[in-house]
Order: sequence, then structure tokens, then C-alpha cells
Amino acid sequence: MTIRAIIFDFDGTLVDTESCAYDAFSRVYEEHGQQLALERWALCVGTVGGAYDPYEDLQRLTGRALDRAALKERFDALHEETLRGAALRPGTLAVLEEAKRLGLRIGLASSSDRVWIDRHLREQGIASYFEVICTRDDVERAKPDPALYLLAIEALGVRTSEAVAVEDSLNGLKAAKAAGLRAIALPNPVTAHMDLSGAEAMIESFEGQSLAELLERFK
Repeated sequence: MTIRAIIFDFDGTLVDTESCAYDAFSRVYEEHGQQLALERWALCVGTVGGAYDPYEDLQRLTGRALDRAALKERFDALHEETLRGAALRPGTLAVLEEAKRLGLRIGLASSSDRVWIDRHLREQGIASYFEVICTRDDVERAKPDPALYLLAIEALGVRTSEAVAVEDSLNGLKAAKAAGLRAIALPNPVTAHMDLSGAEAMIESFEGQSLAELLERFK
């Protein structure tokens, strides 16, 4: 079956905002004399309201009641600091350009909200590449539920067999597979330890990657 569309995750896939968030929350933990375990944090990567609550975990580790609102305010401030250095992952622009040259329909499916996505697509200058943008504001359940991908597929006007997802996390990969999509896994430093073997292809970077050759594996 010919591939007619490619649907990208955003956070951690196109821009490594996942490392920014982890670094910021790690600093919050350090300020309370604790360490944020990457394997615990990973449970909430790529989803909303997942199995792990870092605020509750920090309270458990310290053994005392903490002001959740104050913790969030501190995290938000540190997160903004780390995001100043956020940039497109190497090779991202080239892959988007190649997808456009190949005539692929290009979509985005993200568990983040629309305000976040619009902000970062604008800051990175890549909003115009996406024909369809689906965010958690558009569905009742975020990834690993397949709703975001099913919505993107419908909006792009293709069959699931004609589209490929690009994901960095296990929650995202589960969503893509549950929607019936084949997937390319592109882990980042936060998700590198995850078992993404369910993807049909695994790459370490977009850099130096021929999208056309990569998609040949799916035919």
C-alpha cells in the first residue's frame, strides 16, 4: 500500500520539550533534597493525567505536606527557563521539506493543548507544514487512547494503511498502534530507555535520514 500521509507527534519528537520538562521538575525535586527518577517521570510522558503524579511523589518522598500550587508555580518558572534553549531536533526541517516534496499529507497529533502547540510551532517557524493539527483539546482522551490519531486520519482523508506515525514515547506509540497505524520510533534522552520495539522502524535522529528510503520499509 502506498504511503500517502505522515503524522508527527510534537513534544519530544519534533522539539525535545520532554527533556526541558524533566530537567525543570528535576530541579524542583533537588530544591527539596530529592531526586526525580526518570523511570517514574516517563510514565507521564506523551499523555495527560497518567499513572504518575510528580507532585504527589515529591510529597511522599519528603514525608510532609507541600503546597502544590507553589510547586507548580516554581516548575512553570523553571520550565520557561529550560524552554529558551528548545530547538527543532536535528534534521526535522529537512524531513518536513522532504515530506512536502514527496507530496505527502502532513499531520500532527499531540496530547498537549492547542495553545502550547500553536506557540511552539510559531516559535520554530514550522506551522505551515501541517495540513491537520489535532491536540488534546479536540478529543475526550489523550494518548495512549487512539482518538487523536483517528481524528487526524479522518481529517487527512486517508486510510490507516496509507499513513505512518512518528513517535518518541511508549504512550504515543500505543496510541498509533491502537489506531491501526504503522509507526516510526524516534526516542529522545527522556524516552531512550522505553521499549519502543512495537514500531516498524526505529531511528536515532532525522539527521541524514532519507524519508523516501525510510518509507520504503512500509510498502
